[in-house]
Amino acid sequence: MSNRPFEIICEVEPPTRPDLRHVRHQIGTLGKVADAFLIPDNHIGRATVSSVAVAHEVEAMGGRSIACLNSRDRNLLGFRRDLLTAAAYGVDQFLFVYGDKPTAGGRTSELNVRAMIDEVRTASQDPAFAGVRPFRAGTAAGLRPLPVWKRAADFMFVQVSFSLEALLRWREANPVDMPVYAGVMVIASENHARRLADAIPDIDIPEELVRQVASDRNAGVEAVCEQVLRIRESGAFDGVHLVPVARYREVAARLEDLLA
Repeated sequence: MSNRPFEIICEVEPPTRPDLRHVRHQIGTLGKVADAFLIPDNHIGRATVSSVAVAHEVEAMGGRSIACLNSRDRNLLGFRRDLLTAAAYGVDQFLFVYGDKPTAGGRTSELNVRAMIDEVRTASQDPAFAGVRPFRAGTAAGLRPLPVWKRAADFMFVQVSFSLEALLRWREANPVDMPVYAGVMVIASENHARRLADAIPDIDIPEELVRQVASDRNAGVEAVCEQVLRIRESGAFDGVHLVPVARYREVAARLEDLLA
């Protein structure tokens, strides 16, 4: 059990074009229920507006941001550029991930998540970052034994799961003294469920939920909101990493009612 307040960290969809209007709408709509926003970094292997730039937009709109940075797309020099840019923008929280297979080009293979965490830890000793708030580095975890080096992170995001029991088993087997956020996601349609199952073989989406979503487009919203409440009531996690996909309006409205 954690004494920290339960937080809802909402993921937003970064734009694939140089236009921030849609992401601003997501931030404004979800701001009613979100304690912070996670901005993916070229997620699903396609190019998007920089997660650091969108994180700056979140901060400018009065929110709290976590910029995701993947090791796939950057070498050490590029990573240091991102840290300088983030410091200039006042962005100080990151989630470091490996990154999905790219749709164009290849991986740099120079950095990994462990090296990114080490680099952030030494940044405070660099004169270039004098007077800058220390960075906070988070990492992601699958529902499997936790590597020792990941315990050096400041916070942790656990992979999306549709089973509270599986999340609780993982939490009990991997005790860590840091904020831990359980991943939850809206299933928007039957096709969405099938695509996820193909892309992430161990995600284990309940067939009953798939059937419900096939007949009621709001079933996925209702299911994820109920899961958020169950995770909060369990007391095992410090919050959730909520992926609303295109249903962010419906999620914000439903959660606002449930959390009132």
